[in-house]
Amino acid sequence: MSTANKANAEAQLQGINAKMVADYLGNNPDFFDSHPHLLHTIELSHRTGGPRATSLIERQVAVLRDKNETLERQLRELIDVARGNDDLSSKIDALSIKLLAAKNRDEIVSALESTLRSELLAEHAVMVLFLPSANQREPETRFLRVINRNDEGLTPFKTFLDMGTPRCGFIRDTQRDFLFGIGNIEIGSAALVPLGEKCSSGFLAIGSRDADYFSPDQGMEFLARMGEMVSAALSSR
Repeated sequence: MSTANKANAEAQLQGINAKMVADYLGNNPDFFDSHPHLLHTIELSHRTGGPRATSLIERQVAVLRDKNETLERQLRELIDVARGNDDLSSKIDALSIKLLAAKNRDEIVSALESTLRSELLAEHAVMVLFLPSANQREPETRFLRVINRNDEGLTPFKTFLDMGTPRCGFIRDTQRDFLFGIGNIEIGSAALVPLGEKCSSGFLAIGSRDADYFSPDQGMEFLARMGEMVSAALSSR
């Protein structure tokens, strides 16, 4: 190219910056359809930082490959979540059948405990029931606690009892000690499930050593559903 032509080209390019070029290409995505030869002449630095240059087409292929891998990973995650939900739904349905077959409160408690431990693999679980006869001190088990709703030990649960909605996440020391024993540091997180409106029948507590196992942002649908089923079974016996 002659000196005059170069000067002319430079004059035409004055005032044009990278952003303007990017905006133009963004607004004209078919530009390279009319100028396909540019795809083979434009070279970009290799993404690994090595000396080899890569063409624009190669870079586009690499970008599309990365996007495809990301989409495939997201799809696998969605499939895993769907399978987990299906499995959990099946176990909840199985629990409902057991509750329907239960003839009394003891059988309801037994069905719930066995499902939590063997099917849902709960590390720690306690069922707290409020009964008028709790003042007479009914027999308790490792899983079942029978207590009067006005018991002072329930003071740390006042907000939860008043709201009556499932809660997941960090559990305070006083709550942990009441449910799972004093100094039980194995409990990193827990789920509290109401039994009845505003915990009228009691509540269910499920604990995990993993601090992130029960998180406040996780779905509560299955927990609420389980609480409603157990509450309905208790009220009908």
